[in-house]
Formats: sequence, structure tokens, C-alpha cells
Amino acid sequence: MKTTIKIIAICVAALSLVGCDTIKSLHSKYQSQATIPADVFGSNVKVTADTTVMTEMSWREFFTDPLLQRLIDTALVRNTDMNSARIAIQQSEASLAAAKQAFFPSVYFAPSGSISSFGGSSPSKTYNLPLQVNWDIDAFGSIKSKKRKSEAVLKQAQIAEQAVRANIISAVAQQYSTLLLLDQQLEILMATDSLWNISLETQKILWENGKSYSTAVNQMESSYLGVKTSIVDTRRNIRQVENAICRLLAITPQPIERSRLGLYPLPRRFNTGISGQLLLNRPDIKLADLAMEEAFYDTQTARAAFFPNISLQGLAGWTNSAGSAVVNPGKILLNAVASLTQPIYAQGKLKANLKINKLNQEDLINDYVQTVIDAGSEVNEALADCLAAVEKHGYYHRQVAVLKEAYKGTHELMDNGKASYLEVLTAQESLLSAQLNEATNMYNGAMGIIALYIALGGATK
Repeated sequence: MKTTIKIIAICVAALSLVGCDTIKSLHSKYQSQATIPADVFGSNVKVTADTTVMTEMSWREFFTDPLLQRLIDTALVRNTDMNSARIAIQQSEASLAAAKQAFFPSVYFAPSGSISSFGGSSPSKTYNLPLQVNWDIDAFGSIKSKKRKSEAVLKQAQIAEQAVRANIISAVAQQYSTLLLLDQQLEILMATDSLWNISLETQKILWENGKSYSTAVNQMESSYLGVKTSIVDTRRNIRQVENAICRLLAITPQPIERSRLGLYPLPRRFNTGISGQLLLNRPDIKLADLAMEEAFYDTQTARAAFFPNISLQGLAGWTNSAGSAVVNPGKILLNAVASLTQPIYAQGKLKANLKINKLNQEDLINDYVQTVIDAGSEVNEALADCLAAVEKHGYYHRQVAVLKEAYKGTHELMDNGKASYLEVLTAQESLLSAQLNEATNMYNGAMGIIALYIALGGATK
């Protein structure tokens, strides 16, 4: 009883050295610094409080192509980066479990025995069968801060998994869109190949009948062969993109099944009213805030190091060693010790550690601000790409229609000897260029929409 009273007295004496407000501050929790400025997207983008936009959709709702969904599902299961992110979460969970156990006493079983003899006397055998108990009293929040830091690290691992998830979904969707573009370009080139072959045969007939020159045939054939090489290049590019998708899916190279409907059509109207608060869904902004939280608890731990460390130690067991005497049978041994360690001079290490942690907090605030600025810029760029693609779509569509008519009319004139081969070549190449530009513009618009979806924190659900 007296021993217990002494132990309590030591703890009370230690706590009395420190004010209640100080102890309370050492146990305080981190307050999130996550804020988004009103003009985060720039002055040329309308900001609204309405958050009912596409970014609140799950990736399955956003990407409706079932073949693309199947590819994304496979990537999320097999991708090595995704699996590494899952392992990082499990490691953080294990660290947090250990940090939570630090509040409880540690118990050790440390049996020992010896045999000794002096001057040829009969050997004496001693043994100890003790249970040792050590318990650190978290009076100044050091253990609690370390536990809360472990919670922040776990959250970071979970958010990092969301970031990897969004990046994988975005990469698969972008590569898939590239495949659709290449398919459309190949279709255009194949159709052009057929048409230009007809033009070449027509030019050969005109030359054979003395109505054209061999140079015209050569020019026609040269352009025709250019289309042939473009077809080969496009097929090679298709193989390259298919291999890139296979790497994302962590599978061996193989053809990728995809839709034959072509690129997604661009929306006729695009709503530019976007809430800045949607950026709080972005994994990088969440990670920046959690990094500040982790640094806050590092600083709390550094502050707690200036205050006393209180620990209780106990020992209970069975032994036959009573100092200089050996008793048989053995007796129960009980021992309890309370200790208090107050740092007086630690060669400036405690002050330096606290200053370093405070400066780290300040630096992470700068990182958070820059992360928000970068996020706003990404949204601005993606939105500009979407709007530009929508605006140009009508022009390209009309240009293709006009050039088709021009090509048809020029070809008819050439058949009747009223147009030169140069006019036909110009009409053919202009039409091909316009068709490829129209497909590329639709691709750029699709990529812009995907980028906007990811930039606003999409694909994390």
C-alpha cells in the first residue's frame, strides 16, 4: 500500500510541474487547413456553389462503354502500382495497430538459471521465473501524438491508393480513346486508299488516251503510296497503344477488344459553372493536408520531449535466489519501481528538433498552397481544351462536307478533261487532312473531358 502511495505521489509531483493549459495544448488535435480560394480556377471560369456535376459520378457512370469498363476492372485488379498501394495501406494499418498498443503496459517473460560452485563445493542451482512489466505514463501526449501521426499516415496511404486508382483509370481511358482515334483514322485512310486508287486508274486511262501526261500519273501514284505508308504507320501505332494498355493491365501483349462505334461525341453545350470545393475531392490536395497533419503531430511529439517521462516498472515471479543465499523451495518475488526523467541539458538536440519540425510545418503549408494552385490550373486547361474542341467541331464538320463536294466535283471535271490532276490532288489531300483533323479534334475533346473529370477529383469512387 505504501509503495502504491509513493508511486502516485511521484506522478502527481511530475504533473504539478506543468500547467494545465500546457498539458491541454500537448494533447490538442490537428485542425484541417484545407481551404480553396474563390478564384482558384481563374477569372475566366464561372464558379458556382452547385456541385451536381459529372465529377460526382463514379467511373462506371462516367465511362459507359462496357468494353472500357472491363479493361478498367482488370487494371484495378492486376496493375502492379495498384497492388503496391494496397500493400502500403496494410503496412500503415500494422503501424497504427502497434501505436495504439503503446498505451498499454509491455509484459516480458524472462526466465534464467545458473549453476555455481566455489572451491570444489557442491554446485548450487539458482533460477528465476519472472514476469517484467513496463508502463510509460502518457502524461504529456507523446504516445497520443505518435498514435495520431500513425492515423494520418494510414489516411495518406488510403488517399494515395485513390490517387493511383484515378491515375490508372485515366490512363486506361486515355489509351482506349487513342485506340478509337487510330481506328477512325485507319478507317478514313482505308476509304481514301480506295478513292485514290480510282483516281490513279482514271489518270492512267487519260494518259493512255493522250489526254494527260506521265508526270500526272507519277504525282497521283506518289500521293497514293503516301496513303499506303500512312496505313502501315497507323496499324503500327495501334499495336503500340495496345501494348501500352496491356502493360497497364499487367498482361502479356495481345489485341485489345474495343468499341467500333468510334469516339464519343462531344456535348453540344458545355456547362462551365464548376464549384471550387470540388477540388477537395482531389487526392493530391487531401494528401497535402494530411502531410500537414503528420507534421503537426511530429511537432507535438517534439514539444512533449521537453517534459518529464514517467514510467512504472514491476516484476513478479518465482525464484530461489535470495541474494547471497539459495532457498529451496523458491519464494514469490515482487518488485515495483516508479521513475521520472526530466531533461535538463540534451546538447541542444531537443530545441533543434522542435525548430526543425516547426519549419517543416511551415514548408508543408507552402506545398499545400502550390498544390491548390496547380489543381486550379489543371482544371482551367482541361476546360479550355473541352470548350475549344466543342467550338471547332462544327467548323471541321462543315469543312469536311464542303471538301467532299469539292472533291467529287473536281473528279468529275477531271473525267471530262476540264480539270488538271493538280486540282484533283489538292482536293484529295485537303479532304483527307480535314477528315483527320475532325477525328483528332473529337479525340482532343474526349481527352479534355477525361482530364477535367480527373482534375476535379473524379474516379476516386
